[in-house]
Amino acid sequence: MSAATAKRTAPSRKEATHERIVVAAARAIRRSGYDGTGVADIMKGVGLTHGGFYAHFSSRDAMLAEAADQAGAESVANLTRAAEAAPSQKALQSMIRAYLSHEHVEDAATGCPVAALGSEMPRQAPKVRRAATRGIREMIDVVARHSPDKGKPGAYERALVTVATMVGALVLARAVDDRKLSEALREAPVKYLDPTGT
Repeated sequence: MSAATAKRTAPSRKEATHERIVVAAARAIRRSGYDGTGVADIMKGVGLTHGGFYAHFSSRDAMLAEAADQAGAESVANLTRAAEAAPSQKALQSMIRAYLSHEHVEDAATGCPVAALGSEMPRQAPKVRRAATRGIREMIDVVARHSPDKGKPGAYERALVTVATMVGALVLARAVDDRKLSEALREAPVKYLDPTGT
């Protein structure tokens, strides 16, 4: 690749800054919720002034929508990595185990935005809800794509049930203050959703 080509494909300084803001906002919404995420804190967190915000976003909702897209993409990438690290017949089980891991329960800021923000989504602006919906669809699609019963009757519905169970289990495992109950809430879905029965 020539220096000219490398220069054209490298993100501009403004694009790189924009990406830093979106990544920081994606962490913040999962950590503090949509309402707990302020523009000033995000900008300060990436070393910028509050005044520079409007050079990157038309509104707070525009930033939240991009943050929701980013968080959803990160979650789907994590599931995909877990699936691809396992033999194909164990891909779904690997995704479920990774999603319901102790580490995921403990780290909401880098985890699934659906589990962290699901109850807040109905009160968000339409563009934020659309971004969240895209993430949920992508999550369902990645589970369906890596299911051993892909293409068989009822496979998509099983993917819906699997995702709903995974998200619900994660929400409950994070909610309780009883470590044993939290572990049981994580382990039961792994056992019951495992299509191989192992």
